[in-house]
Amino acid sequence: MTGGGLDWAGLMRAGLRDLRLHPDQFWSLTPAELGLMLGLEKAEARMTRQRLAQLEAEFADASAVPAERRLDEMEDYRNGDRKRGGSDAGPAG
Repeated sequence: MTGGGLDWAGLMRAGLRDLRLHPDQFWSLTPAELGLMLGLEKAEARMTRQRLAQLEAEFADASAVPAERRLDEMEDYRNGDRKRGGSDAGPAG
C-alpha cells in the first residue's frame, strides 16, 4: 500500500497463516501486539532490582518505601512470612 499505510494483506497473511491465529484473535490485536508476536519489535527486558532502583531514583516520591525493602517484603510474603514489616492484617479474634 502506498502513502505509509499498513500492509493489511501482509499482516493478515502473517497473523492468520504464519501465527495460525483465529480471525477473532487477529482482529482483537493492536498493530503493536501483532508486531511483537511476529518479532518485529523487541520486548523490554524483565524488571531487575537495579532497574527498579534507577526508576525509583528518577521518579522519586518522598514518602515511598525503598525498592529493596519492597522487593524483600514481597519475597517474604511469597515464602509465607507475612508478619515482616507490619502487622498481620487479619481480623481480630
